[in-house]
Amino acid sequence: MTTARRVVRTRIPPVLVIPALVGLAFLVLPLIGLVIRSPWSTLIDQLSTAEVGDALRLSLVCATSATVICLVLGVPLAWLLARTTFPGRRIARAFVTVPLVLPPVVGGVALLLVFGRRGVVGQYLDSWFGVSLPFTTAGVVVAEAFVAMPFLVIAVEGALRGADPRFEEAAATLGASRWMAFRRVTLPTVAPGIAAGAVLCWARALGEFGATITFAGNYPGTTQTMPLAVYLALERDPDSAAVLSLVLLAVSIVILVSLRDRWIGPRA
Repeated sequence: MTTARRVVRTRIPPVLVIPALVGLAFLVLPLIGLVIRSPWSTLIDQLSTAEVGDALRLSLVCATSATVICLVLGVPLAWLLARTTFPGRRIARAFVTVPLVLPPVVGGVALLLVFGRRGVVGQYLDSWFGVSLPFTTAGVVVAEAFVAMPFLVIAVEGALRGADPRFEEAAATLGASRWMAFRRVTLPTVAPGIAAGAVLCWARALGEFGATITFAGNYPGTTQTMPLAVYLALERDPDSAAVLSLVLLAVSIVILVSLRDRWIGPRA
């Protein structure tokens, strides 16, 4: 028996429509202004410069590397928060979400105090292994992973909580180990959530600024990503800053449109 979905059409009160339209305009107009005021006549010349190419390449490499780290560490963390009970789980979840509301500059200072050459962990990395993360490309990856991982963890945890655990229980009754059930049953079930979280994580890492400049600095070809290049160009060449911002805007729109249509799916 098929039940037809009834579509209820109601009049939207003006008291809601007016502030909604103002809010939409507040969010959209700056983006339209960026597109309109961008120097389209010199766009190709601006994008073909070595500095833009290096910044774009570094941004893509670092954001992708940070996303891989977040997948390796964040998916097990999300599973731990969603499927197990342990003392302090609420506190652990709170700490996972702290980077979402923490000012990125504060996150960069925290990373510097922990992973710097005289930091809590960094002093041992330097003395034992000769590894120094601050002001290096690896430092950019660490900073981006720190601010982006919560997006992945929250998305995957939500997918795990929405998945039916009875399939995993059925696999266990058939003799599957916990690892096999996780690999063969859980991961395919929550794959759309992992994909959505990974895309959001990558987009957040690509646009990271505060933690990166604080922990890794702003050295062309080494730590200068696209957001940092925009900040530097704004002081000496506003047209170049507009072009770089336009590139980041285009990447963000493509990512969000792909995320909406392919993984979340259009709403009826």
